[in-house]
Amino acid sequence: MKTAILALEDGSYFVGYSFGAEGETAGEVVFNTSMTGYQEILTDPSYKGQIVVMTYTQIGNYGVNNEDVESSKIQVNGLVIKELFPVYSNWRAVKSLHEYLAENHVVGIWGIDTRALVKRIREKGALKGVISTVEQDPIRLVQRARTLPDISELNLVEKVATKEVYFWKEGDWDLRKGYIHKENHKPLIMVVDYGVKRNILRRLTQEGAKVVVVPPYHVERNIEEIKPDALFLSNGPGDPQRVVEGIRLVRKYMEKLPIMGICLGHQIIGLALGGKTYKLKFGHHGGNHPVKDLRDGHIEITAQNHNFAVDSESLREVEITHINLLDETLEGFRHKHLPVFCVQYHPEASPGPHDSKGIFKEFVDLAMSYAQSQR
Repeated sequence: MKTAILALEDGSYFVGYSFGAEGETAGEVVFNTSMTGYQEILTDPSYKGQIVVMTYTQIGNYGVNNEDVESSKIQVNGLVIKELFPVYSNWRAVKSLHEYLAENHVVGIWGIDTRALVKRIREKGALKGVISTVEQDPIRLVQRARTLPDISELNLVEKVATKEVYFWKEGDWDLRKGYIHKENHKPLIMVVDYGVKRNILRRLTQEGAKVVVVPPYHVERNIEEIKPDALFLSNGPGDPQRVVEGIRLVRKYMEKLPIMGICLGHQIIGLALGGKTYKLKFGHHGGNHPVKDLRDGHIEITAQNHNFAVDSESLREVEITHINLLDETLEGFRHKHLPVFCVQYHPEASPGPHDSKGIFKEFVDLAMSYAQSQR
């Protein structure tokens, strides 16, 4: 077993064992509290620029399959776990987690005290870090970590967003058939891809929408050519204040088309409406966050993955619809007069509970109403 070192900008370091690819990687170190779903987490574009620590101790025991992916490749910069399972068991599995990371040239470290690491992140906030299997001097690695740029300074969206327009026709997964192919016609929802998860596209398709995905640049041209019935702003990595074109887009079309946003899309809408965003101490990453729907008082357990949040006190002309019961941060709002609403959490799950999936039907129905009004 080859030695690997994780070094953090605060001067601490952890010595463990290498898995996946050998080499060196760097990024902002965050932790995820999900017990399962490591494959979906690895392929979530919102993790671009980050090294993910799994808080659950045993990772890799069900291997990797060809279906549970949220993008075309692994997006995380690195993976940190407590115990790597060398033997996997699952009827859909085709390879081990170690093989999966190696094929995607992603560096991992296992065998360290992840509890101590997570406690440090909770106390000090997200930390810049370096994982290396080639440099064995932790002091040098600490110095490298300290020279890394802050994630707020990086334009990560351009690294994960699509470069081409494409139509999506895959719905939910079926036990016997796999992912269901659907030929929908109306309403036509245009998804602006800032790093979209595939299960968002599947959920919109399953609820009956025809889905077209476009790059986050020159969206206005695509709107004029394709003439969608509604706009959807996807999740994605990084600081929402860097997505200037997205903020302008919402301001131009919020009186013309129904608009919904998730995660980064939620933050973009908040900024477009004159609100402010701020960076959370260590973010929300996991599949067990309780969110209260203020409209009727019911509680949903949600999947979450975000470093930034919208300041609810800075918003005007909106109705606050959802709050996080762990820290009372803003989880959802809608405009009082326009067909615009958004949520910070991930109702598409993957991984995580499906408590919130009904919000996709709500948006598809809104888009259909708009489409019918234009006839």
